[in-house]
Amino acid sequence: MADPNPKKELSMEQRLLLAFVLMGVVIFASQYLLPKPPVPPPAKKEAPAPAKPAASPAATNSPAAPTTPAAPNTPAEATLATREEFPFIDTNLYRIQFANRGAVVLSWVLKNFKDNTGRPLDLVSAANTTLIGLRPFAYDVKDQGVPTDLNKALFAIEKGADGRSITFTYSDGKVSARKRFRFEPKSYLTAVESDVTVNGAPLSHLLLWRGGFGDQSVDKAYAAQFSLRQEPNENYPTTLESAAGESGPVTNAGNYRFAGLQDAYFAALFLPKAGQTIEIKTFTDKLPYPAGSKDFLPFVGAGVGAAGRNEFGLYVGPKDLELLKATDPRLESVVDWGWFGWIARPLFAMLRWVQSYTGGNWGWAIVAVTVLINVALVPLKLSSMKSMKKMALLQPQIQAINDKYKGVGLKDPRANDKNTEIMDLYKKNNVNPAGGCVPLLLQFPFFIGFYKVLSVATELRGAEWLWVTDLSRPETIALRILPLLMLGSQIYLQKMTPSTGGDPAQQRMMMFMMPVMMAFLFWNASSGLVLYWLTGNVVGIVQQLFFNQLTPSTGVTAAPAAPKKKGK
Repeated sequence: MADPNPKKELSMEQRLLLAFVLMGVVIFASQYLLPKPPVPPPAKKEAPAPAKPAASPAATNSPAAPTTPAAPNTPAEATLATREEFPFIDTNLYRIQFANRGAVVLSWVLKNFKDNTGRPLDLVSAANTTLIGLRPFAYDVKDQGVPTDLNKALFAIEKGADGRSITFTYSDGKVSARKRFRFEPKSYLTAVESDVTVNGAPLSHLLLWRGGFGDQSVDKAYAAQFSLRQEPNENYPTTLESAAGESGPVTNAGNYRFAGLQDAYFAALFLPKAGQTIEIKTFTDKLPYPAGSKDFLPFVGAGVGAAGRNEFGLYVGPKDLELLKATDPRLESVVDWGWFGWIARPLFAMLRWVQSYTGGNWGWAIVAVTVLINVALVPLKLSSMKSMKKMALLQPQIQAINDKYKGVGLKDPRANDKNTEIMDLYKKNNVNPAGGCVPLLLQFPFFIGFYKVLSVATELRGAEWLWVTDLSRPETIALRILPLLMLGSQIYLQKMTPSTGGDPAQQRMMMFMMPVMMAFLFWNASSGLVLYWLTGNVVGIVQQLFFNQLTPSTGVTAAPAAPKKKGK
């Protein structure tokens, strides 16, 4: 954006225009403009240290399954399946389909969530994983020359009597492998175990999830997907975007609190035991997007592992703040509130509290919180409106001063006299020339706060309000009602707001130009964000009617009569 012109003071309309343009930049380009955390250099590709025995309370409460004795250094008996099988595991929250070829996951459906097409949300992209040839939880044995391709081997299946666990085993007498998944009936937390041995010796390996993760039905799904890891002494996870591995996989190892994948609203997080060293390898897979397109775009993938035997708690589910905290306190930091967390966090807490008292509807909660915010800001808005009205009344005197110094350039010493006279006029009438910007500046933090809440709070994903089917997305109808209502209310509000002077033709143009620009910016914004601004406009109209009656039309020092020219 061009630098402001120091030779000319910006008018009120220009200030508003510049502020709204900046808002548009924040909405559509913040993810590209804000600095991203520095990417640490790839760790040396050495085998991670074996898991240390955990003696701390955190280790005692780890969700991973209990440790079992290491496999003996003797060849195992052959355990081979004779045919392909595709078993399911059903819980209150999941429906997961496995395949015994490679002991992998074909689909991981969250029963309580739907994608943008209205179908149950599958966190696995079947199209992408088919193209790659690697399904979730495939093995990565780090090119150690294993004589058997375990991702093509047929594993024997054993399901638990309660229907909540499944174990895959394979052995050809030389290479042995096992994977076990145990699910809880009402939890998004799963216990995962895997081990590989060659001639009885443990083999380090990772479990892969490539081809993207999360809701693939959203627009530009790949851009919202990241690998992540949480350092033990950091407040927020370190993320790598989908293009991070274009030059080759990026490997990191450490005593992470968790590691895995995420999109805007969902996450798959491996939780090691306290003090355990784990490795995460970030991949980039170039895949057609949208499906069938000739354009290939980067999708993120990750492999996570510890050693020859892996034992993890695995959270696969929504980035719901309460759910994450209840599952494991380490996971709360997954919800990234960004730089405006100081306003987004309390704003979300307020929305949640109000939502519980409005019949559980998030739309009405947004309306109620917006009204409360505007009512709380009434004293500051009243002061601003008084200043704007005085500015409007002072315009004849300011014009007289401008006429007096007509033709005086900025480098002319008399230009300082002109500015001094104008500032003395403002001071004499107790007017702050920048006071009209206060309402916009007051709204800006809440605007960004609502934007962030709607971007990260899973609770608002799919939330309905009247005709709106999802407050976190634009309206699905062709003629979007909320932006049009916002356009009309913005024009009416500007029309009734006192003018601070200037060219009347320019004022009329700005009266329509700015609302049209705002409607353009908001057309593809989330419905909840448009609802917030529309509600603010409606409250602003009511307040402006009150202010116009309350603020005085006098109280401004009259301008001295201009001397009459001779001959007139």
